[in-house]
Amino acid sequence: MSKEHNITLIPGDGIGPEVTTSARSVIEAAGVKVKWDVVEAGAKVMDEYKTPLPDYVLESIKKNKIALKGPVTTPIGSGFRSVNVALRQTFNLYANVRPIKTYEGIPTRYDNVDLIIVRENTEDLYAGVEHKIGDYAAESIKIITKEASTRIAKFAFDMAEKQNRKKVTAVHKANIMKYSDGLFLNCAREVAAAHEDIPFEDMIVDAMSMKLVQTPEKYDVLVMPNLYGDILSDMAAGLVGGLGVAPGANIGDDIAVFESIHGSAPDIAGKNIANPTAAILSGVMMLRFIGEMEAADKIDNAIKAVLKEGKVVTVDLGGKASTDEFTEEVVKKIG
Repeated sequence: MSKEHNITLIPGDGIGPEVTTSARSVIEAAGVKVKWDVVEAGAKVMDEYKTPLPDYVLESIKKNKIALKGPVTTPIGSGFRSVNVALRQTFNLYANVRPIKTYEGIPTRYDNVDLIIVRENTEDLYAGVEHKIGDYAAESIKIITKEASTRIAKFAFDMAEKQNRKKVTAVHKANIMKYSDGLFLNCAREVAAAHEDIPFEDMIVDAMSMKLVQTPEKYDVLVMPNLYGDILSDMAAGLVGGLGVAPGANIGDDIAVFESIHGSAPDIAGKNIANPTAAILSGVMMLRFIGEMEAADKIDNAIKAVLKEGKVVTVDLGGKASTDEFTEEVVKKIG
């Protein structure tokens, strides 16, 4: 009998409450005992707390160490920079892990894609060090450190070893940014030298973009600085069916937050048509992280079965099922 887990649940904005409810239902159907600490963040609490990330959210995550999070709306161009960035920096969630995988039944031009993007999560341009220069310019400072670069490279190689992955590729722009990306690349090479059993290569980010579109099946673990990871993970999700099937995790030394790649999609919020697959698969990543392997496999296999059949899938995947109907079908397959 599995133990009860204390997990923070952040429903989020837009479609967040719908897809996190689906993930929660599926996790419970798989027999995992969870005491959910539901805390609100995002646009819905702005008026009351004057911030999208109240202290009680941080306190809950700090206490429980594990969180499942829905998408939270980030203001564009002004105001609070980003709840996601704030969480990553507050808890030093230095590794952003985004698996990209083809599922039989999802219409796509590609077969056998199964790669993981490992993105450094705390610095680069996302450190938010920027300022205006009079009224005619603005400057953002790209921060790359040896400590963070070495740490994320070690994380990528450790993951490759644990999951029996075949290759690690470091992605960079060191041909132009010789100091910042050059430092990242040198750190990756030093870590690679200590893992001779795993093949290593490096790739300039623009060439990597082309290669991912041409032959994504040739890549396995990709490790890169923050900005490139954000862009390439969204692009790679497009190769396998879209953001609706792309899960993610933010992992630190003692705290981890699991969330889909996709945003809050306010245009379809409340319509019961959102695809909860990414949220459910983020839950699968979470279960594996906390050692609930059997339940994780049950859910993963159920998702594969529903997608392969293609009879009860959401609109974005070419079907007509509602969020609830898709969730119920996954629960049936767990059976």
